[in-house]
Amino acid sequence: MRRREKTRARRRRAGMTLIEIMIVVIVMALIATAVGVAVLPMLERAKVKQATVDAASIRGVAELWLADHGTCPSMVELRETGEVNESGRPSDPWDTPWSIECEASRVIVISAGPDRQLGTEDDIPVEEG
Repeated sequence: MRRREKTRARRRRAGMTLIEIMIVVIVMALIATAVGVAVLPMLERAKVKQATVDAASIRGVAELWLADHGTCPSMVELRETGEVNESGRPSDPWDTPWSIECEASRVIVISAGPDRQLGTEDDIPVEEG
């Protein structure tokens, strides 16, 4: 009798049950979800900050262009003439082209923002450096 009990006890300790494996997988999924929920908003905020910094840089170059040429430049003109580095970003962090608008001597560089459409409330305009 004791021998059978020892054999049963050994079998129970030998491996993991399906329930134990499922619990481990569920816990891992919960941890991955929590990390995703914490990281994704940070990524979006980082993109907004990057767009603001890039737009301010482009704005400075566009102001110089406006002062020298008297016309509002486009990103294509700035890149073709070497005013903006060819290795630099031709578009915002959401891969949307920058929009440059000029009013008198004021230059505004606009990123379409996360929705990738100009003229919506999530646009990121940079007017003053």
